[in-house]
Amino acid sequence: MSVSIRLRREGTTNSPYYKIVVADSRSPRDGKFIEIIGNYDPKKDGLNTNLNLDRADYWISKGAQPSETVRSIILRTRKLTAA
Repeated sequence: MSVSIRLRREGTTNSPYYKIVVADSRSPRDGKFIEIIGNYDPKKDGLNTNLNLDRADYWISKGAQPSETVRSIILRTRKLTAA
């Protein structure tokens, strides 16, 4: 089973927000998932993410592959927590 860390779309038609989930790579975008580790609101200015870095690090250490967007969210969150 290949595990990925990716975004799950929620919200209404013109007001999306996303949950950052750990899921089997074969499951659909909004389908079953293993764990929710954060959320992302692209419409919000400023700090628009809430991510549990401990759980993200745990899943990456177990072989989970983050998507490009989630990888950039993780890097941005690390930079904000270090400052």
